[in-house]
Amino acid sequence: MVKYTLNMSIGELPRIDEKYLKRFHKLGLSSVRDLLYHFPNRYEDYSKIVKIENLEQNKVATIQGEIVKIDNIRTFKRRMTITEAIIEDDTGSIKSVWFNQPFLTNNLQVGKKVSLSGKLTKGSKGEYLSNPSYEVLSIYRAPTHTARLIPIYPETIRLGSRYIRYYTKLVLPLADKLKEFIPYEILKKNKLIKLSDSIKNIHFPKTKGIAEKAKQRFAFEELFLLQLFVLKQKNKFQKENAKKIKFNKDLIQNFVKSLPFKLTNAQRKTAWEIFQDLEKTNPMNRLLQGDVGSGKTVVAAMAALEVAQDYQVAFMVPTEILAQQHFKEIKKLIKGLKIGLITSSESKINNKKVKKEELIKRIHEIDILIGTHALIQDKVKFNNLALVIIDEQHRFGVGQRAKLLKEYKNKSVPHFLTMTATPIPRTLALTIYGDLDISLIDEMPKGRQKIITKIISPNKREQAYEFIRNEIKKGRQVFVICPRIEPSKKEITEIDEKTKQLIISPSKLLWQEVKAVKEEYEKLNEKVFPDLKIAMIHGKLKDKDKIMKDFKEKKYDILVSTSVIEVGIDIPNTTVMMIEGADRFGLAQLHQFRGRVGRGKYQSYCFLFSTDGNETSRLKALTKCENGFDLAEKDMAIRGPGQFYGIKQSGLPDLAMTSLKDLPLIKKIREQAKELLEKDSDLKKYPLLKEKVKEFKENIHLE
Repeated sequence: MVKYTLNMSIGELPRIDEKYLKRFHKLGLSSVRDLLYHFPNRYEDYSKIVKIENLEQNKVATIQGEIVKIDNIRTFKRRMTITEAIIEDDTGSIKSVWFNQPFLTNNLQVGKKVSLSGKLTKGSKGEYLSNPSYEVLSIYRAPTHTARLIPIYPETIRLGSRYIRYYTKLVLPLADKLKEFIPYEILKKNKLIKLSDSIKNIHFPKTKGIAEKAKQRFAFEELFLLQLFVLKQKNKFQKENAKKIKFNKDLIQNFVKSLPFKLTNAQRKTAWEIFQDLEKTNPMNRLLQGDVGSGKTVVAAMAALEVAQDYQVAFMVPTEILAQQHFKEIKKLIKGLKIGLITSSESKINNKKVKKEELIKRIHEIDILIGTHALIQDKVKFNNLALVIIDEQHRFGVGQRAKLLKEYKNKSVPHFLTMTATPIPRTLALTIYGDLDISLIDEMPKGRQKIITKIISPNKREQAYEFIRNEIKKGRQVFVICPRIEPSKKEITEIDEKTKQLIISPSKLLWQEVKAVKEEYEKLNEKVFPDLKIAMIHGKLKDKDKIMKDFKEKKYDILVSTSVIEVGIDIPNTTVMMIEGADRFGLAQLHQFRGRVGRGKYQSYCFLFSTDGNETSRLKALTKCENGFDLAEKDMAIRGPGQFYGIKQSGLPDLAMTSLKDLPLIKKIREQAKELLEKDSDLKKYPLLKEKVKEFKENIHLE
């Protein structure tokens, strides 16, 4: 008999050939340990066992009896095989029907005692059990697929829950070999069940209450490891040395006086928090978050100005358009310093275009260098970097902050200021961004008018076009946003299947059209507004910057775009934001789009067109709420944290992801992690926990 081990390959389990192994791999399962940690996402309750005479229509129940007849019937008209069986107990008999499973006649033979779980259905030829879950009863083992709470797992094609259940139950005794790593006092304090019991109870619980307790244990475990990881990162970063930047009161006062507008109190407060951090010898690690148009760039410019008197500043942004915009804005705000721009397509020092090689050679001359990912290429080496500003950090890939730090081993590291215009719900701020101190600009500049937001039904589209024409007659400009560059039938079909927006008829499959930039541009240009000047922009275009420049200079009336203009675009003359397929975007992203208008003195409007013309709860929320922080909370509640802030691919398990909505739980876990690290910063007394945090760090992908 083969002795199973936790590290054994799934391929070594009985009857798993290369074909099935690939299917397990598709689910990310390689070892027996992986299988134990592949948790169900729900349960079917088949625990109610009834006699055949007590079966009720459309109610889930389990019957147990003897097979008295079983046959396969081939239906040539519908091209399928129907397996029909008659099951009998001491109160009567019932027919059971399965579709396209002819192999069942080999497994379920006449005379065998079986357990069947499913719903009683009424057809033209009487009542029958439709496609029930089944298994042959044995005096040696408890049921796996019927007569209990049945785990339903994340599946893949030709690897369903029944198959996963069988192998999970086979190796479940190995749960006792898993070592408990959460300290006993923390388990006791939080009334958590131990690891081995949690594994058994999450897979095959006796009741829903027991399953819930197992889920709570694993949600706590993942969030506890996350908090330990984040707090250890914070402690480690705080032990590093950084340049002490003395606050220059006269410099900052003169800068503020030179501004053509008055700073808000929130801008002053956040700037002061940053200046205080810069005066410390351990590096700042601060997140500056503020709503769309709240004036974060000016606050960042003040920090850059002060640091750049003696040292260098790097300003990293996610797109070329945003890099261009920040370059122009910083150049306008800050005089007397050398400001550089580096992207994949252009390089500048102040107003002069230079070759990238020349800029890299002359990097020691530059006080503030603004750029995209080009900033972190190996050839770019700062000689005196003291401040790194990262705009919209969540849009960068994993490890890029680490790459900026690579040169600073055994030296003083730069201060870090991260900015985001996507307001972060408090639970995410305490977890994913738990190593950052947070500054909040929660006040808008005076004089900003509220943007009027409306959902436009299909029958009102012509009126919306007429309104747009009138705005353009007044000299204003318009943005039109589409979810994609060009239509793709394959992708549209996949999206619609998930969102249940497919309309199925016997003869054909129809889908609601997802608006694409190229098609919309042609339609507006040729049919709707043939007399107006219309431009198109998307991520694949090479001359994006020229188009944006021309649009800003009013050479075009309408700009049709993808989400490439989501952040940082500031064109005060645009007064209408028209969003096609608005239901395809999250609330936070829609709020970002809306923030591209209303930046000048004119009344502005945001028109939302949904794919199917329906008013979803998200779209309604946007029309009623202008505060980005409230919207962020609603967005996370509706879509979940993974979808909301791009952390779906973080590696965080679903149980932890779901718990990110629970603020009291997050706070409690954070406090306990903090207490543990205060007593034992290196977790020397808890070697198993230390090892688990190290594993967690390798599996998680957070910045």
